Amino acid sequence: MHQVHDGLHVRDLRVAYGKRRRRVDIVHGVSFDIAPGETLGLVGESGSGKTTIGRALLGLAPVVAGSITFRGRDITRLPRSRRRAVARDIQVVFQDPVSSLNPSMTIEDILVEPLRVAGAAESRAEARARIRELLRQVGLPDDTGTRYPNEFSGGQRQRIAIARALALRPSLIICDEPTSALDVTTQARVLELLHEIQRDAGAAYLFISHDLGVVREVSHRIAVLRDGEIVEAGDGEQISLRPSHPYTQRLQLATPVPDPVLQAERRQKRRELLRSGA
Repeated sequence: MHQVHDGLHVRDLRVAYGKRRRRVDIVHGVSFDIAPGETLGLVGESGSGKTTIGRALLGLAPVVAGSITFRGRDITRLPRSRRRAVARDIQVVFQDPVSSLNPSMTIEDILVEPLRVAGAAESRAEARARIRELLRQVGLPDDTGTRYPNEFSGGQRQRIAIARALALRPSLIICDEPTSALDVTTQARVLELLHEIQRDAGAAYLFISHDLGVVREVSHRIAVLRDGEIVEAGDGEQISLRPSHPYTQRLQLATPVPDPVLQAERRQKRRELLRSGA
């Protein structure tokens, strides 16, 4: 297990919904660390429990066992009254920027909201200065603030969502499938933006995705989740290029390649792994 002296530590995390005989276990004893300024990619197919882990870190999923320690503080079961202080330092970027941005609010109002709730801006002028800084940070013009979400493309809306996540200068950002709704070109631009933000601001990421190819582009380390359990974890290049677990091999083979002959071979190998029960 990667050792860190700060950052995020998750130990034997278990998440379940329901009670007693009707309880459904979703996450089964998951452990991982994220160091400051590091990206951990959490990859798995739909239903693997990866989004549930992200929700548990945000206090939005029922943790039944294990612990979550962030910057030396146990945040596993914080009451709502104490969760707000943590929320300043842990932010999230969701998959669908359309549903995560209020269509009736201007971009300025959307970006001001976290500052207002956290009391992070003493005046409207200070808030506007921070908004201009955020828009420049994500590569959008200053006049973006006067417009509405429906006036922007999918990639631009995701940049706005990233700007909102950055508003309070968090040390950890949970990116939950942030590029899966975007075309390949826009996806590459957003991934490059995340790289730049990490380099300039030092933020750590938990990058959640079903796509091992995308995860490889942004992650220092990768953890592979299957049915609520981590089946393989380690260096990003090692996991994505030379996976040892059959399930990770399946995910690797599901990543498309431009060569049609090689793509057909990969598809056949994946079918064989599926037939073997991997």
